[in-house]
Amino acid sequence: MNKLEKTGVFHFVTESWLLDFRGRMTVPMIGNWLLHAASGHASQRGFGFRDMTEKHIAWVLSRLAIEIDRYPAMSEPVTLYTWIDEVGRLFTGRCFELADSAGLPVIRARSVWAAIDLQTRRPTPLDVEGLSVYVSDRPCPMERPGKIVPVENQTEGIPCQVKYSDLDINGHINSIKYMEHLLDLFEPDLFREKEIRRFEIAYLSEGRYGMPLALHKKEMDLDKYSMAVSHEGRAICRAMAEWTK
Repeated sequence: MNKLEKTGVFHFVTESWLLDFRGRMTVPMIGNWLLHAASGHASQRGFGFRDMTEKHIAWVLSRLAIEIDRYPAMSEPVTLYTWIDEVGRLFTGRCFELADSAGLPVIRARSVWAAIDLQTRRPTPLDVEGLSVYVSDRPCPMERPGKIVPVENQTEGIPCQVKYSDLDINGHINSIKYMEHLLDLFEPDLFREKEIRRFEIAYLSEGRYGMPLALHKKEMDLDKYSMAVSHEGRAICRAMAEWTK
């Protein structure tokens, strides 16, 4: 098996429905592309959703970090590359690189995935030997996600409740919905003045239908914010956003 076969290649075009009021892609929409590529890459190699479901197992996203040099423009064709960089007993790492039509990287991302037993909802050991066949020696274009400062007990949360539209096929809050809820904490004027250049998110436990949640945000440093989604005072998700002009 050569390196090309270990790397998934996916092509996209920035349609109007992907853009926000500024005419730019949103971080959640970039996240959707990443998840689409991860799912497609896994399915093509025999460890996708259907393959895992047959074993009563499901993939869950544990960590995701995105760095953006430039947001793709309207109708711009781009190519997304994804590959596995490491496999452990309980977690596997996946990298991403988005390039423009000239082949220049404009977005990079790094993620950590785990598998859960669909009955117990607990982490389950991975098939290290089977997955290791697809590990690539292609360098990951960014550092591993760092520690996100907890803010759920430092700020008063904005209440929300898990609804139907928040749920994914695994029956818990969709990974992208967390991003949308947290980024809604920022005023539109900030998006007019600045751009998110780095976004990190850590998923700590499942959000289920009907759960009362609270959304938290605190500026930790100039243009750097920590965020959290909490349930009964305990974070089920934490995130960080760095802005720049």
